[in-house]
Amino acid sequence: MTEALFRHNAYAQEAAARVVSAGPEGLVLDRSIFYPRAGGQPGDSGKLCWDGGDAAITEAVKGEGGAILHKLADGAPLPAPGTQVTLVLDWPRRHRHMRMHSAMHLLCSLIPGAGVTGGQVGAEKSRLDFDLAEPPTKEWLTERLNALVAEDHAISEEWITEEELAANPGLVRTLSVQPPRGAGRIRLVRIGPQAAPVDLQPCGGTHVRNTAEIGRLEVLKLENKGRQNRRISLALVEN
Repeated sequence: MTEALFRHNAYAQEAAARVVSAGPEGLVLDRSIFYPRAGGQPGDSGKLCWDGGDAAITEAVKGEGGAILHKLADGAPLPAPGTQVTLVLDWPRRHRHMRMHSAMHLLCSLIPGAGVTGGQVGAEKSRLDFDLAEPPTKEWLTERLNALVAEDHAISEEWITEEELAANPGLVRTLSVQPPRGAGRIRLVRIGPQAAPVDLQPCGGTHVRNTAEIGRLEVLKLENKGRQNRRISLALVEN
């Protein structure tokens, strides 16, 4: 199992680690700051360096038994098992994923009661699909999203037991994918205060610390993807 350092600090950009195994499929390390592709959020990219070499990491994905597999560029050198390495995250790309993922939770909060049928976090644009007959207009959604961003709500996490989640099924917004069970506990991401959260739902992804850090947003388009499936695409607006 790889120790997931991003769980303790999503803002860590460098970390030391040791190679557990190395092969053409990638590297497994004893610890990592790289988020592995899951839940619609892409796997992180970056590089690792060691005494006498370095290699680009193209993507982190889930391996077997809780391992994080770091995929390398074709032809990259492989450090031997036991080698001490330094991981360097492609931070601008990860930070955009964090901002986008938090923005998608805000979007969920604006469409209460509608199940989420799919979604994808992207550095340039993201999307959520809702089981919804008629969504609000993109102008209204853009206005409300940016109002929530400007209100500077704190974003935090907490853990509940699987039994607590079973007793509160309304916390789960996704229809096609359920939170992973078997570990005994479920991570919740909360936006806003404890007593009256803007959004609260199970999530394993990385997020920013507050909504102000997301920056300005724009809803790009609304699409019909089926009789009851509406896709909402949004993007970060950089100054």
